Amino acid sequence: MQYKWTVLTNTTLGGLMSSINMTIVLISLPAIFRGFAINPVAPGEFAILLWILLGYSVVTSILLVTLGRLSDMHGRTRFYSYGFLIFTIGSILLSLIPSNTGNGGAIALIVIRLFQAFGGGLLMVNSAALITDAFPPDERGKALGINQISFVSGSMLGLILGGLLSGYDWHLIFVISVPFAIAGTAWSFIKLKNVQRHEKTKIDYIGNAVLGLSLLLITIGLTYALVPYGSSQLGWSNPFVYGSIIVGLLMLPLFVAVERRAAKPLIELRLFRVRPFTFGNISSLLAALGRGAVMFLVVIWLQGIYLPLHGISYESAPLWAGIYMLPMLIGTVLLGPISGYLTDKYGARPFATAGMVIFSISLLMLAGLKSNFNIIYFELILLINGIGSGMFASPNTTAIMNSIGTEDRGTGNGIRMTLNNIGQTLSMAIFFTMLITVFTMQLPGALYNETMSISSDAQLARIISSLPPSGLLFASFIGINPMASILNVSRISVSSAVYQKLVSTYFLPSVISVSFMQGLKIALYIAAAMTLLSALFSAMRGGRYVHEEEVAHASSSKGSSS
Repeated sequence: MQYKWTVLTNTTLGGLMSSINMTIVLISLPAIFRGFAINPVAPGEFAILLWILLGYSVVTSILLVTLGRLSDMHGRTRFYSYGFLIFTIGSILLSLIPSNTGNGGAIALIVIRLFQAFGGGLLMVNSAALITDAFPPDERGKALGINQISFVSGSMLGLILGGLLSGYDWHLIFVISVPFAIAGTAWSFIKLKNVQRHEKTKIDYIGNAVLGLSLLLITIGLTYALVPYGSSQLGWSNPFVYGSIIVGLLMLPLFVAVERRAAKPLIELRLFRVRPFTFGNISSLLAALGRGAVMFLVVIWLQGIYLPLHGISYESAPLWAGIYMLPMLIGTVLLGPISGYLTDKYGARPFATAGMVIFSISLLMLAGLKSNFNIIYFELILLINGIGSGMFASPNTTAIMNSIGTEDRGTGNGIRMTLNNIGQTLSMAIFFTMLITVFTMQLPGALYNETMSISSDAQLARIISSLPPSGLLFASFIGINPMASILNVSRISVSSAVYQKLVSTYFLPSVISVSFMQGLKIALYIAAAMTLLSALFSAMRGGRYVHEEEVAHASSSKGSSS
């Protein structure tokens, strides 16, 4: 096997494994909480739920640029292999956490996942860089397109595997990745070539500390913005939230000042003078802002409204939501390699730009649907959405990586992925806030009136109408019947007939559908505007561009061959 294909297959395995790990946990949360004997909708448990959901992405957002620079300095292959090893150790430790350990077990899971995210970050930041090193410029688009399939396929495969395995034993969702992780680790250490850098380079400790603290404060602030504070359904009024975000943002200009003075900076600011690099990253950030939480809201739409209305239990809804999202996967898988191949021939700009335009159109089409939509039309829209995503991702990544010299590829890819992660986190905070705001204004009255139509008990209606909208949404999202959980926790005395109506798959979806759709439509319109802006920056990136280092290398190769 040619070495470049060895690199591609190994990094594809790494991408598949890490993306499966992220979504398999997401869909297995009900089984995990049952295994630990925790009720996720009980008071005080929301923060634990949020950290299990977002802790992995918080760590990777903070560390990617630093890990990229360290990999550039000391060998990308070595650090990639270390990433596989750390990820493997994390998977083994997660599978050994005992059941029925309550919050202690959940905290242990969060801590080990944070450790595992360090390994996942090393895999993520070095995969595209290793592929760029191994493939010539006229083949990178195709290679990166194939690699992209592993991340998208793994995300969808994780949903299906999680739904199947968690029904037997929640430990299996971690055990299943162990043999593949061990094989990938051994393969990377044995087969991948480690290119040593002989130049002794000092680490920019101050730059690393300032950027890391800035990103930590921003991501933590955005994460806790979703946690209820005081009488508010969200945490935006929490001084810790807005204080963290403001201080984190103010530290970014300080980071730029530090980097200007550093002898060997963490980020070479000259990278941002390259138009394809800068505009490609801006386009990627706007795309993440537009699509990150919208996909999260579409999953809630399926799991919290559409599927229960069609008789699917809350426990089965996550698995069926993953199956219903398959057309998106198919569209991305089909267009990823094709758009990458065409990028190698004609450049990234036309395909990345068209991809974001198509993606934006699919969002507008989703905004035109009713809560209880026509499934064929919905699946067609998801297919179009996947086609747009596949057309954008591979060309945009190829253009960014082609604009970076060999010594900066890990750092440059770290910048790209950090902006993507920050965009998705910010997107979730923005759109979820919009949705909860609409819910807070409309849902209590709707819950009160609908409860009174079932039971004449005004006290029961007041209790149910005071339930936190964020808790109702997250319970639906992780496959738990929120009404059943809340009634059991609060021990409200109701008749059997009233109880059955309240916990039915019809009651809550029918009540929340009106206010949910209003919030969702606003979110989709704003997301469409963001992705159109992403298309504009993509169009402004300029024509085909390959870093001058590779142009000179190609010229010298031709000269020596002649």
